[in-house]
Order: sequence, then structure tokens, then C-alpha cells
Amino acid sequence: MTVSLNKAIPDFQAPATGGDFRLADQRGKTTVLYFYPKDNTPGCTTEAMNFRDQYTDFEKAGAVVYGISRDSMKSHENFKAKLELPFELISDADEAICQLFDVIKMKKMYGKEVRGIERSTFILDAKGVLRHEMRGIKVPNHVDEVLEIVRGM
Repeated sequence: MTVSLNKAIPDFQAPATGGDFRLADQRGKTTVLYFYPKDNTPGCTTEAMNFRDQYTDFEKAGAVVYGISRDSMKSHENFKAKLELPFELISDADEAICQLFDVIKMKKMYGKEVRGIERSTFILDAKGVLRHEMRGIKVPNHVDEVLEIVRGM
């Protein structure tokens, strides 16, 4: 089963920095889930810093932000501390959440086909319904676009 626009996302739970994440606990808030390929890589670092730098604007708009990748909790803890991220990172080592959101794709890296996360962002309303999905995104200006959508909800 994969998610669909304008449908409620099934509840899921996963380890996260700051304690286990449970989607049902986010009800009542707009929730931004952004999937990224790997901690401490150039694009992922820039994207995380962009969300960090505008995090207070997301809070003012009534939204919470979570980053999701297949990295370990140790990697996430280090990445979060290094960048001083004000939001939590979810570890999806078994790819269950990635499969739910259908973000695992074959990608080209250094001329080779590799299986990895397609950079994607999903915005859920306060009832847990998927209202916006952005797939295969590019980092520049992405966080600005997400913030505008959140403000319009």
C-alpha cells in the first residue's frame, strides 16, 4: 500500500532523534515529512540547513517538520547535532516508511544505477490527510515553496 493525495496516511511508528516518532501524535498540526537520501552529503546538508533556518516560520504557521532517511540513529544524532537542527530526524533503516510513500527509486550515481531515496516532501493537514506531495525535487528554493504551501493551508 502506498499513500494517495487527499487520503489519510496510515499511522506508523519509527525511531527518531528525541524519541520514537508516531504519526498519530502529530494530529492537530500540519506535518511536513521530507525524505532525503543520506546524512552529511552536500544536497542533504543544504536542505536540512534550509529547513533549520526557516523552522520558526514553519512553527508560526502551525507546522512541524521531520526529516526521514535510511540512516542509522547514530548517524542522525550526529547530523542533527552538527547542524544544530531544531527538528527531529526519523530513521527508516528497514525502508517501511519509504515504501509507504514510494520514494525508493533507481538513480544514477557516478554513472552507476543505485537504489536510493528520491528527494521528496509530503505535507499532511491537521487530520493526517496528505494534501501535497512533491517528488524528485531540487534543493534550491524548495523550502520556500514548502513554507508557502504550509502558510496557505
